Amino acid sequence: MSYYVYVLISKKDLGFYIGISKNPEKRLKRHNAGDTKSTKGRRPFELIYKEKYSTRKEAREREKYLKSGIGRDFIKNNFKNNFPR
Repeated sequence: MSYYVYVLISKKDLGFYIGISKNPEKRLKRHNAGDTKSTKGRRPFELIYKEKYSTRKEAREREKYLKSGIGRDFIKNNFKNNFPR
């Protein structure tokens, strides 16, 4: 079973959300449906990036990195067209 680290951008506030899922496209639908309490008020979202990992542990390490200051800079630098501010 594969795990994905995914990055969403909020079309409402242009902020991003980083998570782990076995199926990021299905997870995006749940975020946009308002099924996720932490993102409900920031809908709608667009999937802008995903990475595939063989284990949940690997995916979790990458998620933690992307949520760090350096990881957030990586996202902003590589997806700056998605962040017009």
